[in-house]
Amino acid sequence: MQITFERIKTEIINKIIEIGYVASDYVYDSLKKAATIESHELAIDVLSTLCKNLDIAKERNFPLCQDTGIVVFWVKIGHKFPLNLFKLDINRVSNFIYFDDLCNSAVKEAFSSVNFRHSIVKDPIERVNTKDNTPAIVHYEFVDGENLEIRIILKGAGSENMSAIKMLNPADGITGIRTFVLDVVKNSGGNACPPLTVGIGIGGNFETCALLAKKSLFRTHSEKNPDPFWAKEEEYLLKEINTTGIGALGLGGITTALNVFIETKPCHIASLPVAVNLECHAHRLGILVF
Repeated sequence: MQITFERIKTEIINKIIEIGYVASDYVYDSLKKAATIESHELAIDVLSTLCKNLDIAKERNFPLCQDTGIVVFWVKIGHKFPLNLFKLDINRVSNFIYFDDLCNSAVKEAFSSVNFRHSIVKDPIERVNTKDNTPAIVHYEFVDGENLEIRIILKGAGSENMSAIKMLNPADGITGIRTFVLDVVKNSGGNACPPLTVGIGIGGNFETCALLAKKSLFRTHSEKNPDPFWAKEEEYLLKEINTTGIGALGLGGITTALNVFIETKPCHIASLPVAVNLECHAHRLGILVF
């Protein structure tokens, strides 16, 4: 099938609506599995109720959560992908500003056509609602290959608000990183709607470690870190987080997180930036590949 702007836009609209209503299989399966290994009676009930909520949302076309989120895109552009598809507008600086407009147009149509809450304000202080859930946030990454991959997250404020960043001393090392991550999770309690997906960015500088943490959340639950050291650290932190006793929705148990993802970059010899971006149990992630 020919790749056109209209096709890309239509598929983005459909995917936004789908992930607003229907939980991914890996999320549903993870919650069901968590309920089977819990011994805490209230936690079993909470996890079962979360699964029922997912069932009702899917069957009745109800949003998975009243907070239908800010739409965040992670766009991977293969080096062989035909950039001439982007129909450069002479009045714009680049093709990618035009692609931002396509994403925002798709968000506007998606949120206007279904019963999703409009949650974006024009100014952080004046708080006037844009009434169409735009603008979205769009990140770009150039990669090998010939495909265009668009990953979409509906990111709610409850989990986003409990996220944090810290500039550690390099001497703090892996112990300092672990302590900070656990402190962020403990401080969040039930506010981020656990069981969580915990995204961690390490390295770069102040702004890039936060972006790395966000990037990590665009993984599905089966996508592990390719570096054995960091894959092992993800497993370690998941185990430690699940010993905090916070549990599902902060009501106790051994399932505080479903997954931990880490992304890293080189950094300055005098810095050790770390960011933690929390995601709620629904992890509303959609993937399109062209």
